[in-house]
Amino acid sequence: MDDLKGRVAVITGAASGIGLGMARTFAAHGAKLVLADVEAGPLEAARGELERTGAAVIAQQTDVSDRDAVLQLAARASDEFGKVHILCNNAGVSGPAMLPLWETRPSDWQWVLGVNLMGVVHGVQAFVPGMLEHGERGYVVNTASIMGLTAGGGSIYAVSKHAVVRLSEGLNQDLRLRRARIGVSVLCPGLVATRIVESARNRPQHLQPDAPMPNIEGLEARRAMALKFFAESGMPPETVGEIVLEGMRERTFYILTHPQHQGEIEQRFQAISTRSAPPVRAPER
Repeated sequence: MDDLKGRVAVITGAASGIGLGMARTFAAHGAKLVLADVEAGPLEAARGELERTGAAVIAQQTDVSDRDAVLQLAARASDEFGKVHILCNNAGVSGPAMLPLWETRPSDWQWVLGVNLMGVVHGVQAFVPGMLEHGERGYVVNTASIMGLTAGGGSIYAVSKHAVVRLSEGLNQDLRLRRARIGVSVLCPGLVATRIVESARNRPQHLQPDAPMPNIEGLEARRAMALKFFAESGMPPETVGEIVLEGMRERTFYILTHPQHQGEIEQRFQAISTRSAPPVRAPER
């Protein structure tokens, strides 16, 4: 995927964070954009910003956990832009943090897996058939996390990101067996300056907690500190966008943004190869 000029790129979770970073990068290289996000206001702001740069943009409010909504997004992209060439399944939520698995609630699992995992499934099923049909070069980028490659706490978020990595590996094999002209990458970023720790702002009403949150001393203060830490220490989303574009050009399957995590990845693989329990890490933020 060397030349983005005139190519159509679909990006979910595009109103902020990594999604907006990819959108800005792709627009700067001449791509037409189909932006999807669950937040209507920020999505409209992103559309306006990118149109002012001269990009052709479609923006549609979309809950990726809703298969019909993603199918409607695909239909609109086809109607208005024709062929889709790039699919970035990027939408994600963090879910409850700092809870052991036995204290998580059923609605927590429905919410996080619905967005982080099923959102990717819905994107693949809605767009890849059309990409196969038109036969032109294409690309799929699924956003996982460095937590999808390492060991650590049992957060639902980490579980979902491991699933996205394996889904991407399977998608890559399926497409290679078809000799399809569609590349696949799984993006596994480290700390990025996003608002993902505030994901609860978008939690649907019907999936609000079905049991009280366990009392964790200082939880709100820790959330505020995490948000500040992400903003001040995280990689700029635009930098991630450039890394993704370079990964697409080089057909890099596992796109990593923070090389300093390589040791943690190797520790996990070493534990697997020796059939050992993985090392215990400090609690995830």
